[in-house]
Amino acid sequence: MSALGPQGLMHAYLDMLAAERGAAANTLAAYRRDLDDYLAHLATRRLDPGAVEPAGIRAYLAELEARGLKSTSAARRLSCVRGFHRFLYAEGLVEGDPTAPVSGPKRGRGLPKVLSVAEVDRLLAVAKEAAAKAPNPAEAARAGRMHCLIELLYATGLRVSELVALPRAAGSTKERFLVVRGKGGRERLVPLTEVARSAMAAHLATLTAPGPWLFPADSESGHLTRQAFARDLKAVAAAAGIRTDRISPHVLRHAFASHLLQNGADLRVVQELLGHADISTTQIYTHVLDERLKQMVRDLHPLAEA
Repeated sequence: MSALGPQGLMHAYLDMLAAERGAAANTLAAYRRDLDDYLAHLATRRLDPGAVEPAGIRAYLAELEARGLKSTSAARRLSCVRGFHRFLYAEGLVEGDPTAPVSGPKRGRGLPKVLSVAEVDRLLAVAKEAAAKAPNPAEAARAGRMHCLIELLYATGLRVSELVALPRAAGSTKERFLVVRGKGGRERLVPLTEVARSAMAAHLATLTAPGPWLFPADSESGHLTRQAFARDLKAVAAAAGIRTDRISPHVLRHAFASHLLQNGADLRVVQELLGHADISTTQIYTHVLDERLKQMVRDLHPLAEA
């Protein structure tokens, strides 16, 4: 067994992901949480990562199932653990890979939640009205920021981490696009609508203190957090009569992609706009459209009930 110990091995793996694969901070944090859980499981059985056998990996998966984790979450945990053990074996830190003969839990591929065009229109209208009717300048600035965030997210399909960390310079750009650095440090061009540019300009005019961020906040990063945005988005959704369990920043990203495809956009173009490295990730939206077509036939075809 390596002299690094379980935590040292985990840190070596995370360092590799950051240095060699360009893993983002959020990705590394998720891997750390999953590996902390796995190593805690091993610790209760007084096992070192180098001493685990395939039966031990299967026992961990059984424990996850007993905890009530969904198959998708368990599969993600196994993927993380598998990558960890492959790294240890490749580096010569352990003598084998116990995950090699272990198959993952069966899982169906869930379809993303998507809002209709009418629902997005309602969400935007409520956010815009809240900014116009705010009782004081501070509330108006906060509501205007929310309207800008929703407008931008639906207009660009940005990841929420990309959205909240936009630089202040993005709000005053003369270009009709943004240059966004996404996962793995990959840059892409994201077109801007006139409505989105106007919303950014209006929001920018409410910022009084200097700073590097378009959406500054009193947080460790200095900008609005994903959690705060998600919470405020649910409040706007409730005011718009949309169930809060159907809304999240990622749902608006889904809506952006699905509505583009629904109106005839090319799948490759949508892949580029979303920043997906693999087109198979983007293809999930074609399944959403397929499901809608099936539902339409079930609801509207005169012989559907025959």
